[in-house]
Amino acid sequence: MESKTIEINKMEKIIIVIEKSKDHFGAYSENCDGIYAAGSSIDDVKADTLDAIRLLKENLPAERWPEPLKVEYEIEWKLDVPSFLEYYSHFMSLSGMEKMTGINQKQLSNYLNHRSKPRKRQTERIKNGIHRFAEELLSITL
Repeated sequence: MESKTIEINKMEKIIIVIEKSKDHFGAYSENCDGIYAAGSSIDDVKADTLDAIRLLKENLPAERWPEPLKVEYEIEWKLDVPSFLEYYSHFMSLSGMEKMTGINQKQLSNYLNHRSKPRKRQTERIKNGIHRFAEELLSITL
């Protein structure tokens, strides 16, 4: 009996980090050189990131493309704490975020407005609180 090998196309993941400054958002790739973007909102910086990828592929010969762009890829967006708080403040209040994370509203507001930067432990508390909330939402059946 002849054995057949099934080739599975591996999809690359391009990780894009979005960070908020006082007057704009910036983005860069953690694992794919040459991808940088900026914008006045997260949606703008996402669109600019896609445009940066398009321009890289249009203006460079394929052999000079970063490796992740040479195959099928998906984009994973990572937000820093101020970006996350600003982007999702339209859906979740700081009061709700306090309940999810155990970090008081005033401190969350300081992170949002760049009056202070969260330490790694605080960032983990925020991330874990959001993940717990997301898991609860995923478990709901209607």
